[in-house]
Amino acid sequence: MDLVTVLLSILIILFLVNAWKKHENHKNFPPGPTPLPIIGNILSIDMSKPHETFMELAKTYGPVFSVDIGMTKTVVLCGYEVIKEALIHHADAFSDRPIRHVTVKLLGNNGVVFSNGENWKVMRRFTLSTLRDYGMGRRAIEDKIIEEAECLVQKFRSYEGKPFDILTSINAAVANIIVSILHSHRFDYEDPTIQRIMTLTNENTRLSGTPWVRLYDSFPTLMSWLPGPHRTIFENITEFQAFLKTTFTKQKKELDVNNQRNLVDAFLAKQQEGKPESTEYYHNDNLTVLVGNLFAAGMETTSTTLRWGLLLMMKYPEIQQKVHNEIERVIGSAQPQMEHRKQMPYTDAVIHEIQRLGDIVPTNVPRATSQDVTFRGYFIPKGTVVFPLLHSIFREKSFFQKPYEFYPEHFLDSKGNFKKSEAFMPFSIGKRSCAGKTLAKMELFLFFTTLLQNFTFKPVPGAILDLTPRVGITNAPKPFEICAISRR
Repeated sequence: MDLVTVLLSILIILFLVNAWKKHENHKNFPPGPTPLPIIGNILSIDMSKPHETFMELAKTYGPVFSVDIGMTKTVVLCGYEVIKEALIHHADAFSDRPIRHVTVKLLGNNGVVFSNGENWKVMRRFTLSTLRDYGMGRRAIEDKIIEEAECLVQKFRSYEGKPFDILTSINAAVANIIVSILHSHRFDYEDPTIQRIMTLTNENTRLSGTPWVRLYDSFPTLMSWLPGPHRTIFENITEFQAFLKTTFTKQKKELDVNNQRNLVDAFLAKQQEGKPESTEYYHNDNLTVLVGNLFAAGMETTSTTLRWGLLLMMKYPEIQQKVHNEIERVIGSAQPQMEHRKQMPYTDAVIHEIQRLGDIVPTNVPRATSQDVTFRGYFIPKGTVVFPLLHSIFREKSFFQKPYEFYPEHFLDSKGNFKKSEAFMPFSIGKRSCAGKTLAKMELFLFFTTLLQNFTFKPVPGAILDLTPRVGITNAPKPFEICAISRR
């Protein structure tokens, strides 16, 4: 037998053995389309927009179904009731994160977003308590956001009504809020350091959702030696981590444990407590990944939501005018503050609808089962990748009358009062819900109302406003220019 035949025979034997083992482990597994050997269902999934394929598959297989992404069996959960049942009533079983090969190489089981086990529990407790200590949800951080919103207004005003791309300035303004919590610092929008950090973060967010990188996660051994965007992600993470480590080294020299100024100081102080967990969990690798997690999460989703908001205000000028009217009636020329939100049901509804239609993280950040679980009559083994499809909730007609339209009335009652919706969960729910959601809500309201108080936003003459998201791990608007016409 020649070498090719031998190798092919070994490959077939390994595949059959693996398939038999999986069959034994996946009896009464959720139904789904028949996979092909090795590549699974990849050919029938739009890898740039998998949530759209999942919505179609749910029509055939029901709200709990499975697909094979490469050789990885994956369960998809669709609809509010199913997702709530999994993430709330079976919270422990659906609390892990799957291993993403594109990030685990450099991040390991560190930080708070992608880690598991006791490390995740310790880092989440630390993150939540420290964010509260340094102002999340309090007047101190509200004042920082108000000051930053004024800086953003001045930046927009500098364009004198001429067209410009808002990406960099919106990103920098939102990034400065999380930077102030992490480092007690803010950057000028043109500062090359923040410009570079934002470039690295934005590029990785975009590349992580490309079909190539999704394929790399499915076939890391096969594709690791090939050129492609996964290598760019590795290089970007390495550069970002090197910057953070240099910053921490400097901050450690200045540390006064009796006068902790920010989250990084609080972490460094934990290192010096001399307790067993100081060595086990509060090490430099955890700090580096944690800060990277908080920076990326704190900047990307909020700034993307704000960009969707301004794009939608241009697309629907009649809605923009109603927001202007409410701002004039409630705030006038005063500085917008969180206390105004209760008196501004229409603006609040518009912001909620921006988040719903923008659908920033359509597949949710994936989960993995931490134990064997029987869910809705199906057996799902420990370690199974799970997508709780937020996109399916935001397009559920039983909760949202016009799911594919921009319709702020989804969050208003018949008398024009703000109406909560139990299906509104842009920050996810359960044990892995967004740690910074309170901060994000403050930022969205204060930045959005301050910008709408100061400007009327119009498209460049002749421009076509495209609401189709660009490819990425998040749903972000395609690049666009805007004209900010001063109202004051």
